[in-house]
Amino acid sequence: MHEIYEREVLEKLREIKAKKVLIQTPEGLKREAQILARFLEENGIETIISGDINYGSCDPADREAKQLGCNALIHLGHSYMQLNLEVPTIFIPAFARVDMEKVLKKNLSEIKKLGRKITLVTTVQHIKDLNYVKAFLEREGFNVFLGKGDGRVSFLGQVIGCNFSSAKVDEEVEGILFIGAGYFHPIGVALTTKKPTLAINPYSGDAIWVNEEAERVIRKRWAQITKAYDAKRFGVIISTKKGQLRIGEARRILELLKKHGKEGQLIAMNHISYPALEGFDFDAYVVVACPRVPIDDVENWRKPVLTPKELEILLGLREDYEFDEILGGERRKDEPLGISLKLPKAL
Repeated sequence: MHEIYEREVLEKLREIKAKKVLIQTPEGLKREAQILARFLEENGIETIISGDINYGSCDPADREAKQLGCNALIHLGHSYMQLNLEVPTIFIPAFARVDMEKVLKKNLSEIKKLGRKITLVTTVQHIKDLNYVKAFLEREGFNVFLGKGDGRVSFLGQVIGCNFSSAKVDEEVEGILFIGAGYFHPIGVALTTKKPTLAINPYSGDAIWVNEEAERVIRKRWAQITKAYDAKRFGVIISTKKGQLRIGEARRILELLKKHGKEGQLIAMNHISYPALEGFDFDAYVVVACPRVPIDDVENWRKPVLTPKELEILLGLREDYEFDEILGGERRKDEPLGISLKLPKAL
């Protein structure tokens, strides 16, 4: 189970005079969403739980909340992202309860292989433990850095699937230590930093080196670029999800294609999947949305699918492979780094 601050949520809803709310939750927090909904209903707040898949802070259901007549959206499990939202939205990070000391002691010999100068990163679920992890490692003689990141992330040391700015610090670190479950985030760290990356799963206690897997990903990406070599007609896919919408970048891609004698057509999608594109006769696609779609779902695409940076390689504009991040601007001076509940400042 994860920590969800029901009382704090209720106080915030009362502060904005919300009577009806939509709760949006990722797959792993559906039970917590039920508990929160029950608590709010018992305290006089009409509650609806969204059954749709949620991909992160970039994918808020504010339009749906407005359509359902809700006064507010509760976005569960992810940290605040600065977006232009249609209803007041409360972002609630869900913090996991794990024994960090146990897994760190178990894997200390592997951590030492990173070197003594390391960057520490994690997902929002383990942000509360990051200072403890840093202090533990410093007692063991490590020089540990927490990156600030850009305006797209909320906490020091936090990474999200499309943004690894906090993994890139000014210091010349020897390696990156990721705390969290799965390959999804640490592979992004390795692709972006090109540094030795060790991932420690605080639930299982396992430690995994992800650089070989990242190299396999890069080889697959080069294969996609090669496959698109003779392509003339490109579908340029943009997302209607607010945190993934990159119209300016899509227009830049269209201009590049035109300049190099190729055709480009914008295609707007909410859920990007190859089966929905089967009726088109494009030779290849460029996804100007979440950069993980062409990378993580590549086996599901019959035709070549590229990121904007991969298209630049195809057109001879760059030589080295680089992961396509969605970057944010500089953090505003009045915007805190650490937040548990937050309303859009524009509202």
